[in-house]
Amino acid sequence: MMHGKHAAMEVPAAVTAAECWELVDTAERTQKHCMMLENCCYDFFELNTLNMAQKGIFGELIHAEGAYIHDLRERVLSNEHGRRVGNWQNKYNAQHTGNPYPTHGLGPVCQALGIHRGDKMNYLVSMSTKQVGMSEYVLERFGKDSPEVDFDFKLGDMNNTLIKTEKGKTILLQHDIANPRPYSRIHLLSGTKGYIQKYPIEQALLSIYPETVLKDEYLNALLKEYQHPFIKKIGDRAVDLFEDRARDFLMDYRLIYCLRNGLPLDQDVYDAAEWSCIVELTETSVINDSEPVEIPDFTRGDWNKLEGLEFAS
Repeated sequence: MMHGKHAAMEVPAAVTAAECWELVDTAERTQKHCMMLENCCYDFFELNTLNMAQKGIFGELIHAEGAYIHDLRERVLSNEHGRRVGNWQNKYNAQHTGNPYPTHGLGPVCQALGIHRGDKMNYLVSMSTKQVGMSEYVLERFGKDSPEVDFDFKLGDMNNTLIKTEKGKTILLQHDIANPRPYSRIHLLSGTKGYIQKYPIEQALLSIYPETVLKDEYLNALLKEYQHPFIKKIGDRAVDLFEDRARDFLMDYRLIYCLRNGLPLDQDVYDAAEWSCIVELTETSVINDSEPVEIPDFTRGDWNKLEGLEFAS
């Protein structure tokens, strides 16, 4: 940005609130875009349920849940050169606790709740279990005489974080990479007229279909009915090109399209900062016996000036 370039980066965009402010300040000063490449916001289920939320299908959303639950024990204990306990995750986990990877689960539910576009996150409380999963896995996998046994993991196995918004909504955020659990980002939206979730099974319960839990073909039909306009436009092409990584194509396509046409990005620097600052703030709360921690307003009071996320075209 300081060299006149727009910026796009991996997740999280930063790991401290100070770094997040630096990104915001630089983007505002240089008038350059700064987008965090949160690809989970472009998964089909997330986009379609965003469209449903914006059309009021769930009534007023009051609660949402997101997560990064992924058994990464073997991956974390290896790197591309085959050396164990040497990658960035281990180095970070050895020194920090809290939730080091919040944005996959948080980003899509923030968009559905209208964070920065009618609401904002005010504060969080965070709690972690003790660390045991990685240590047990190292012992079982490599043996008691291996050098890996001496590696110190500070990151608690399961982190639970509750976030309260300005308008009285709540978000539950979870992180666990150290235990044998199926992959889950949860992605749950709950409102006054219905609920929907993606993991562990896709299902919905809506007032328009009383006492009927929608699954399988019935839920697929509902998602098809409320398919996001962007999915209708480019979804088939994305699947043809990248199959299960279609969301990456959609994300890159949208970034390039918006830059070429002078449009606001689907995710801006304020989103990048607020979703990423959770890394440090959860650790602060955990270390201090789960005390509430204020979430900075990176928009400097402008969070209510935009009325809703629109994928500009």
